[in-house]
Amino acid sequence: MPRIPSLGLTLVLVLLAPIGVFAAMIAADRHFGALGPDRSYVVRLELPPAGGQTGLPKIEGPLDASRPLVVIDAGHGGHDPGAGAGRLHEKDLTLALARALRDRLLAGGGVRVAMTRDDDRYLLLEERSGIARRLQADLFVSIHADSAGASEARGATVYTLSARGSSQEAERLAATENRADTVNGVVLGKGDSDVDAILVDLSQRQAEARAAELARLILREGEGRITFRERPLQSAAFVVLKSPDTPSVLFEAGYISNAEDAARLASREGREAFADATARAIRVWLARQSAAAP
Repeated sequence: MPRIPSLGLTLVLVLLAPIGVFAAMIAADRHFGALGPDRSYVVRLELPPAGGQTGLPKIEGPLDASRPLVVIDAGHGGHDPGAGAGRLHEKDLTLALARALRDRLLAGGGVRVAMTRDDDRYLLLEERSGIARRLQADLFVSIHADSAGASEARGATVYTLSARGSSQEAERLAATENRADTVNGVVLGKGDSDVDAILVDLSQRQAEARAAELARLILREGEGRITFRERPLQSAAFVVLKSPDTPSVLFEAGYISNAEDAARLASREGREAFADATARAIRVWLARQSAAAP
């Protein structure tokens, strides 16, 4: 017959049990909550300083401030990798394409260039276009690589701003890109409520028309060198394109989910074809804008 513990022993066990549980919780927290050697479970969000703005990037090219300025935006970055296919991530692909375009523009001379990011950092969507506005850029080009469930989807698309997308897919893509400013359902970016809505609308319409001209030039200069979609020119309500006074285009250079597109864009030849065609279109566009200026 088992022995029945004495009343004193029972009271001791009752008093010590909570202490033991508490000690076990502390030990577990120290063991499992400590930083691992690779710090892989830590999520870091790069946010702008409170009440401040992100720093402006370096402007490369001629020192003459009267020369046209093109701001190139490599989509995604930092904790936001964008679309991905295996080891290839959109944020890395877009940065390589942006650098290739910058180098091609600078090699031709006469054009100043700034990059919203030249490393693996995260920027809010409104910060990206905001950099172009603060630098008083003549043009803003945002580079991305699309992804689709169907691997046969392929080809490049040039987007300009519209209040409503030109297709359901354009609306879907705009909504996906716009969510890059949201973390756990909290919107990080805020609009500029000080700008008069009517003036902004008029200015955006003018910038939109000029951006549409560049989009057509990209299609012309890329013919035979860049594989475009069946409908290569579209419009959508991308946040990154909503600068009220800077002509802006979003260039989806291809589908990272398509093996052929991904291989082409990741290759030196593919980057050179992209940079050459886009740079030529930009130069023609800038020349036309200069000729039309009063």
